[in-house]
Amino acid sequence: MASKGSKANKGTQRKLTAILCADVVGYSRLMGDDEEATIEILTAYRKVFTSKIKKHRGRVVDAKGDAILAEFAAVTDSVSCAVEIQQGLAERNIKLTDNRRMDFRIGVNLGEVMVKGEEIYGDGINVAARLESLAEPGGICISRNVYDQVKNKLKLEYEYLGEQQVKNIAEPVRAYSVNFTQSDDDKKVEQPVPISADSLIPGGISLELPDRPSIAVLAFENMSSDPDQEYFSDGITEDIITDLSKISNLFVIARNASFTYKGRSVNPKQVAEELGVRYVLEGSVRKAGSRVRITAQLIEAATDSHLWAERYDRELEDVFAVQDDITFEIVTALDVKLVKGEQARIRRKSLRNPQARDLFYRGIESFNTLTKDGMVESRKYYEEVIRLEPDSPNGYTGTAQAHFFDALRRWSDDRDRSLKSGMEYVQKAIALDEFDAWAHALMGCLLVLEGKHNEALTTSERALALAPHYADVVAWAGWVMIFSGLYEEGILKIRRAIRLCPIVPAFYLTVLAAGLLLIGRYEEAIAFFSQAITREPDYATPYFYLAVSCSALGRHEEARKAADDFRGVSPHTPRLQVYAKRFPYKDPAVNEQIVEILRKAGLE
Repeated sequence: MASKGSKANKGTQRKLTAILCADVVGYSRLMGDDEEATIEILTAYRKVFTSKIKKHRGRVVDAKGDAILAEFAAVTDSVSCAVEIQQGLAERNIKLTDNRRMDFRIGVNLGEVMVKGEEIYGDGINVAARLESLAEPGGICISRNVYDQVKNKLKLEYEYLGEQQVKNIAEPVRAYSVNFTQSDDDKKVEQPVPISADSLIPGGISLELPDRPSIAVLAFENMSSDPDQEYFSDGITEDIITDLSKISNLFVIARNASFTYKGRSVNPKQVAEELGVRYVLEGSVRKAGSRVRITAQLIEAATDSHLWAERYDRELEDVFAVQDDITFEIVTALDVKLVKGEQARIRRKSLRNPQARDLFYRGIESFNTLTKDGMVESRKYYEEVIRLEPDSPNGYTGTAQAHFFDALRRWSDDRDRSLKSGMEYVQKAIALDEFDAWAHALMGCLLVLEGKHNEALTTSERALALAPHYADVVAWAGWVMIFSGLYEEGILKIRRAIRLCPIVPAFYLTVLAAGLLLIGRYEEAIAFFSQAITREPDYATPYFYLAVSCSALGRHEEARKAADDFRGVSPHTPRLQVYAKRFPYKDPAVNEQIVEILRKAGLE
């Protein structure tokens, strides 16, 4: 195949084209085992390539040995073609014995090439070939510029593989794996629940059960003699929810929803109906000295039958191991299939020091207050965790999130320093555990505040790939998208987060409503901002955006009332028009448009 080394001469032209490269995995072994059979299968499989490429308006440029090179005028055609090829070959491979299976890897890139006659040359081809080598057998790997073109046009899923340093290419290549094996049932689970502001009132909507196993984890009961030990049982519960959320074939209700039942007398059937799940996990924690007893029982709500139950009596340093055991017992009981890499992601780099773990759970408790004082307190706990266990990511992630909220809510006296510190800590967390989805989500949020929106989107995509059913990861990805100008995509992510957390936090509603406001759906935005205010009356941002939405509709009296309420809740914030310019939109024109809308109602 032609490459960068070929020199252009007279008659050579340049063009931008989508390039598909493919080759056979283990071709030499297949030929060594049986040359005639291998050539016969390869010939048949090449016909699949040729017909699919022609169908998608592409052109076979070269087909020597086991390799195939093709080009397409449209990027969507190249990826659609690759998917159909792999699906067609997978069906044919089913009929073959394992030793005769012929798997292709496919790489797709969008790049400039030099054209001479029927041949094409250039780095664009080399990158496609390197992407092909990164693909799994039977898989497809695409570059970032291909991903940008197809992500909203093809009904596929993509996993960000990071920046890949590949042979003979100077700059790292941002690569994505294409997931085209979803069944229709899987796709249906990912669809956001249809919601309106009225449907968010309890009983306002009937939630259909997802088609994959679905579970809510209730707050484990504190059975210790000291009621102040509740932070410990809550921390264990949150860890289990986080671990389960990393499993792509399991639907997990968020902590914010399941913890609303804490301290209430409810039966599993009621919980399951209200949250739209099939299974409920209950448990208790008794901590005494250096020992801890944890009980857990998995219940199928409709029949009230116990699928699994266990009691663990362990030393405190074994708590994380118990949590791992509970997670894998649930996976086994529900017959959930783990995809490649998930087992390693679930098994965390544990806090081994009991004192560090205790401080970590206290940090969670303080952070969950979402107050200025709570952030200061949580940061102290997390920094002490780092001192006790500097090789664990937990303390770094916790400290980073406290700095992020200090910067986001402008609680810090030095916002730039909070941003810098947050980024330093989250980078250390990821260096210690590259599978920490929440750390990647936090980094995306910090990048938005730094004005690096494109990098934020890439980082958020990585977080979603690591924990597709972690509600806060999904919601904050939606936040990143909306501030990056991807309003429709952000709205879809928030709606998905709401299905994972049906008892909806005010923050989710505010981000959803902000997205609706920015695409001109003012009435819907007003309804959701009002719901957010009902849920959290002391949260200032919904009042501000409510004033903007009402003003956009010419309802100036309502706008002024919302502005007064905003000042009542947040008396120390500056004038509304100054406040409007603080929001980290990628396009500064958005802030100016909001200011202009406020002026229409006479709001300064």
